[in-house]
Amino acid sequence: MIINVGAGTAHGSALAHTITELFRARGVSAEVRAASSGAEIEPMIRAAAERHPRALVAGGGDGTISSAAAILAGTDIALGVLPLGTLNHFAKDLHVPLALEPAVQNIVHGNVELVDVGVVNGRVFINNSSLGLYPDMVRDRERQQHRLGRGKLNSLVWASVAAFRRWPFMTVVLEVQEQERRYDTPLVFIGNNEYLMEGFDIGARTRLDGGRLSIYVVKKPGRGPLILLALQALLGRLRQSRDFEAMLATHCVIETPHARLLVATDGEVSTMSSPLRYEIRPRSLKVIVPVRAR
Repeated sequence: MIINVGAGTAHGSALAHTITELFRARGVSAEVRAASSGAEIEPMIRAAAERHPRALVAGGGDGTISSAAAILAGTDIALGVLPLGTLNHFAKDLHVPLALEPAVQNIVHGNVELVDVGVVNGRVFINNSSLGLYPDMVRDRERQQHRLGRGKLNSLVWASVAAFRRWPFMTVVLEVQEQERRYDTPLVFIGNNEYLMEGFDIGARTRLDGGRLSIYVVKKPGRGPLILLALQALLGRLRQSRDFEAMLATHCVIETPHARLLVATDGEVSTMSSPLRYEIRPRSLKVIVPVRAR
């Protein structure tokens, strides 16, 4: 078990001891290793996976879980999820309990199921990937956290305000089902399976084994239309809007005039070369889910 002590409310050795005791109370001996920074997560997970355990548990936020999924996808090792982050989208969509003790109970007694992962230019994502407005906001948020010492939420608020002032938009050519479409857009969003884009459950997924990417494009570059789209989503009228397009596909290609661009994958931002090649890898990740989720 690898836990990210920098994620959410994690508290280092005390948390590792608590988790060990929770497993011991259920008759399971758990080897818990704590990573003190995000940079340590991937090599620790990779070293653990090389021992070929039946299950490897990742404790942290979506970034930590995504790092584990990237290494375990396509193997026989089951991924256990301890949601220790702030948002925990992957855990929520799998109905994994968010509280620590029930999450441990799920790992001990849950089912092993197969779910899909998305891939962009070789990089795996379990939730979503995006380009345009969101990666710009995340990069600015990280700068404020490191340079100004602001908290994550406070930095995100200021980064959002700055992004709306700059209002970055781009020209993209999207190839889906062998058809090309050109957009001037502030945001392209690609999800691992279909997202609910309307109502108060917006941003959730009902399944992660549907075998398709969901692709969402905001068509107009103005601030006003984006605010209007948000209101239409809450009112359940988003798909009727001419300024929003939704598609489902097993793969797609996105080209831009820029040789390199910022791309967000599961909340982490990196620079990738154009074109961006997205694909779904159906049922390639074993994950432990609650029995009733089946």
